[in-house]
Amino acid sequence: MKRPELLSPAGDLDRLKIACIYGADAVYIGGRDYSLRANANNFSLEEIKEGCEFAHKLGKKVYLTLNIVFHNEDINGVYDYIKEAVLAGIDAFIVSDLFLVNYIKDNFKVEVHLSTQDSITNVESVKYLKNMGIDRVVLAREVRGCDIKKIIEETKMPIEVFIHGAMCTFVSGRCVLSNYFTGRDSNRGGCAQICRFLFDINDEKDFSMAVKDLNMSKYIKDMIDIGIASFKIEGRMRSPFYLAVVLSSYKRIIEAVLNNTLTDDILNKEITILSKVSNRENSTHFYMKDADISDQYYLGRNENSNQDYLGIVIKKENNLYTIRQRNYFKVGDDIEIITPNLDIIKLSVNNLLNEHNEKITVANQADSIIKIEIQEELPLYSMLRKPYLD
Repeated sequence: MKRPELLSPAGDLDRLKIACIYGADAVYIGGRDYSLRANANNFSLEEIKEGCEFAHKLGKKVYLTLNIVFHNEDINGVYDYIKEAVLAGIDAFIVSDLFLVNYIKDNFKVEVHLSTQDSITNVESVKYLKNMGIDRVVLAREVRGCDIKKIIEETKMPIEVFIHGAMCTFVSGRCVLSNYFTGRDSNRGGCAQICRFLFDINDEKDFSMAVKDLNMSKYIKDMIDIGIASFKIEGRMRSPFYLAVVLSSYKRIIEAVLNNTLTDDILNKEITILSKVSNRENSTHFYMKDADISDQYYLGRNENSNQDYLGIVIKKENNLYTIRQRNYFKVGDDIEIITPNLDIIKLSVNNLLNEHNEKITVANQADSIIKIEIQEELPLYSMLRKPYLD
């Protein structure tokens, strides 16, 4: 049973570091240009270099997206940009426009992965791309599990698939609604997520095209068994807390599968955690069957702001931990702590100090510095949250 890569998004340098620390084997990032998430902070070339150095020290890889649909004016400067990104340490480029493939492969010793934006769904296309020199194909999100298995068996191509996160309503991102409604080009990084808007259809109901999020946690063993090379999590604009929780859960599931220790109790516990960190309903979409009405909202949806993230450990002095606080909690509350080594620690808050070492009873100011005494040994970047488990 081959270990799959766990691939995380990273919208900025802080998220890259959290992803690497919390179990990602690789991260995918966007630069300031040529990336489909223009609203993310994204990386300057200097930040790409720093991110690559950080990841490589931990034995992790960094992939750079060049996955916009290029128009003539977009090509200006892209070759120089690729060269600078390679010098910065990038391990692979995720591309959608095929004109980039030969240039990268002829000039640099880095991998080229074909983006899901190309909507690859069949064996013959993957064979063609393999002959072109593509090193990995990120399949369209609309491919069923049985077809993924067939593609892997008949092509021996490393295949990457999404396992968690938001799904595009249209075919792997091929949408122009944003262009028409807002003048922002979906396929050049400007998607306004029109599919998540609510449209008035009469006086009583609103109509939405939104689809539920993807969650493949129940089927990770099956996906490992068929030989998928990389498990991809969506969300370059997701919070560091979200990334830490999702990566930790999938890492624990993967390790349990590989060690033949996965039980229903373990799986159900991780499913509970994943459901609580998400703010939308989820499904398996196309993996088990063709998607249907059960995978969409249509008549609106509830999205709750997640206020479970309480803070992150930024400093330690003996048993006194300095926390950058995020959301409200107080003395007497039961909380959980997740750590980069995948532990989950439960405790009651017995005392709190402010940054001046004065006793307080409530932490209620986002981004304030507080201190808390904890007997357990915690690594830096451990995160405090409201209880997820009984």
